[in-house]
Amino acid sequence: MCIEATPALTWLCASNSSLSCWKVNLCPSLRSRMRWNREMCLQRWGFCNIAVLGSEHGKQAWKSYFLRRSHLELKMTKGRSGGDYTCKSLRGHTGRVVGCVYLSGNSPQLPDFWSSTPTVCSSSSDGTVRAWDVQQGVQLWCSPVQSPLTGMVADGGHGGVITSDSTGLLKAWDGQSGQEMSFYSSASPQCTLLPYSMEGSSFLSVGTSQGSVHTLTSPSLSKLSTLVVCDTFKVNLLLASPDKKWILAGTTENMDMSPKVLSIQSVTCPSEEEDPLCQCLPVSGCSAAAFLPSQPARLATVHCKDNSHSNTHHNKVLSVFDVIIKKTRFKTEIQVEQVEKFELVFEGWTSDILLEGKGSSTLVVAAHRELKVYTVKGELICSFKDHTEPICSICVDSFRVVTASRDLSLRVLTWKTDRDKGLTLESRYHLLGGSHSMSRGFSYVVCDYSTIVASVEAVDGKDVLKAYSFNS
Repeated sequence: MCIEATPALTWLCASNSSLSCWKVNLCPSLRSRMRWNREMCLQRWGFCNIAVLGSEHGKQAWKSYFLRRSHLELKMTKGRSGGDYTCKSLRGHTGRVVGCVYLSGNSPQLPDFWSSTPTVCSSSSDGTVRAWDVQQGVQLWCSPVQSPLTGMVADGGHGGVITSDSTGLLKAWDGQSGQEMSFYSSASPQCTLLPYSMEGSSFLSVGTSQGSVHTLTSPSLSKLSTLVVCDTFKVNLLLASPDKKWILAGTTENMDMSPKVLSIQSVTCPSEEEDPLCQCLPVSGCSAAAFLPSQPARLATVHCKDNSHSNTHHNKVLSVFDVIIKKTRFKTEIQVEQVEKFELVFEGWTSDILLEGKGSSTLVVAAHRELKVYTVKGELICSFKDHTEPICSICVDSFRVVTASRDLSLRVLTWKTDRDKGLTLESRYHLLGGSHSMSRGFSYVVCDYSTIVASVEAVDGKDVLKAYSFNS
């Protein structure tokens, strides 16, 4: 007897080639359809694992997923107004927007990503935190007014956000209700916030204007440790490695100082008998840094040339390091091994450089009005000059790069794998932010898989969020 095709059977057999269902007496048409649907998805996205998706989605067919995702990515590639996306203006803040993060977004790792409802949180100098429905363009909740806020990060482990204000007070907020959950006083008017999780526990490291790093539990905000990194200078460079073993901490305000690599284990579980594990990078004048997301602890930094302390484009070098730990019989120490080094060249003077990593070997660098893509070995893959004013923020993911500029436009570029050139980037289209008479330009951009949210700096001081949702 020949078994007929059902959505559940098609999904289950196609999701896991090791299943013995291929040995049962399936109809030839069913066998062909399952093989085609699964292979098309794997060939295009290198994706699909039923263990990741969960058994509750067993009725979703590969073909439906393939067609839905292909249709959405076509619209995200074309970006035609009126048909491919909708734009909503999120109004309510009466001050500058100083932070914007996703509370919940959508991901192509889920078979029903098209039915999700992304929400973002924004913080402002007006002293409020607000949550928004991105697709509907409506406010979900607003916190009570407090001191002007200076920053915000998402607490991914608990679905909330953490803010800092001008008095140095940190607060954790529940993402669903907007209720305050806890607070901590850092005594620093400017804070750099870094949330991360390790072994099922969530933490927050805080860089202060006094040059120290405080590490707290999250979301309870109880202090675990304090470590001085750059005395008297603000810690405004704070990153965690993908393997959650290392933190890079430093300042961009002093060209003579070197950033330091800290052991996360040392700052989250401090020992009274031993000093925290810490190692300086062998470079100074660091202006930007990023970990390569597909490597455990490969770090790229933009810094001054040797023996040069001029903070201009003519003196910038990009160095790549591997961070490892070395244990001997008597001690344990951090080793930073340089694997690559090359010079960066940009037209025009600039002191602000943006750096992001993609995969294991690709670096995206923005300076002034230019965007460049390099390999970690220093090979220039491509470069773009799509903006008329400086780029102030970039967002990089597996599908695209989005640049936000003071010219009041977002530029969308998509990744492409060329048979001869390998991975490259193609410039696609602009998303406009409104009227130049009312706005000074974009200031910040964040993305999930199918939406883009960017902050527009308003002339009257009442910043607006622009939310672009692509139609699936």
